[in-house]
Amino acid sequence: MLRDALFLARMDARYLLTRRETILWTFVMPVIFFYFIGTITRNAGGGGDNRDPIAVSVPADAGFLAGQVIDRLKAANYRVVRPETRQEFEEFRTRLEIPAGFTAAVLAGKPQKIRLTRTGKDIGADYDRVRLTRAVYTVLADLVVVTAGGGEATRERFAALEREPRTLTLEVKPAGRRIDPPTGFEQSVPGTMVMFTLLVLFTSGAVSLTIERHQGILRRLASSPMRRGAVVAGKWGARMAVGVIQIAFAMIVGSVIFHVRWGSNLPAVALVLLAYGALAATLGMLLGNFGRTEGQVIGFGVILSNVLAGLGGCWWPIEITPLWAQKLALFLPTGLAMDALHKLVNFGASPAEVVPHFLVLAAATLAGMWLLARSFRFQ
Repeated sequence: MLRDALFLARMDARYLLTRRETILWTFVMPVIFFYFIGTITRNAGGGGDNRDPIAVSVPADAGFLAGQVIDRLKAANYRVVRPETRQEFEEFRTRLEIPAGFTAAVLAGKPQKIRLTRTGKDIGADYDRVRLTRAVYTVLADLVVVTAGGGEATRERFAALEREPRTLTLEVKPAGRRIDPPTGFEQSVPGTMVMFTLLVLFTSGAVSLTIERHQGILRRLASSPMRRGAVVAGKWGARMAVGVIQIAFAMIVGSVIFHVRWGSNLPAVALVLLAYGALAATLGMLLGNFGRTEGQVIGFGVILSNVLAGLGGCWWPIEITPLWAQKLALFLPTGLAMDALHKLVNFGASPAEVVPHFLVLAAATLAGMWLLARSFRFQ
């Protein structure tokens, strides 16, 4: 039986991996998605320079107080840009204009207006207004301190005030292990890998069973000396092999091209992904077993894999979603895989913390295989 299963798995895997659609969706499209999604989301969180860009127009005679405002903006997590032309300045979503003669007018007691312009009106606009107001009023407060008792406001006195210890300070530190949801390639590579593994096994892996059933190939296998269990195991083994190759390829490309680090618990990562691949292969076979037509299998496979990918955190970090969505993800194979990967790769968790994920994936695989063995249709 084992020999028959291995033979069938080898021949089926060779057939699946030579199909053009399998090659496209296993080796080409995932890399494109790695780059596309990783590039547009790499500044959305903890990776890279995630400060908010703001264009600042500062006239030559604005004086040192304009520099003080800019320093406060940088402290408020802004990336300050000084465009060389007005056209470049207008291209920024958030823009700040400091009037000419700003420092001289302020020291002379004349009211000055700093103009904030922002494209779009949302909660971010209120946050920009709060940060700008804070920057301006902290400069004003320091100016009051520097000029107290008739002192002269100079750049040097502002610098000296900055070096003095504050009477009241705020200390902020995490109460436990810090968790920053992954962004950029750290999210796109694992997420795309998990999604496309399911997509390929739900389409190519499932529809091939439907084709073989319609062409009578499965009926001929049923009439051969091969036992039913050998046929089921061989078909499953072929799809498992495709999943393993796809996962290994994605991890290698992610490491070499996109510099994704898989953490210090690589064996645990591999075990979780093997359990996920086994479940994806099983679900793909169940879909091919119960599907009636090629169009039905492909359509349902594409829709289901995309829904599971979205709800499971493959498209975005599930940690940024509402609590109910995070809990729902733990009931999905994609959510279990992504949660385990985030814990091991990004959050510094020990392998023991993902044992439940592995056990649930393995148990679901065994349940699916039991159902498949009892209901496998040869015609």
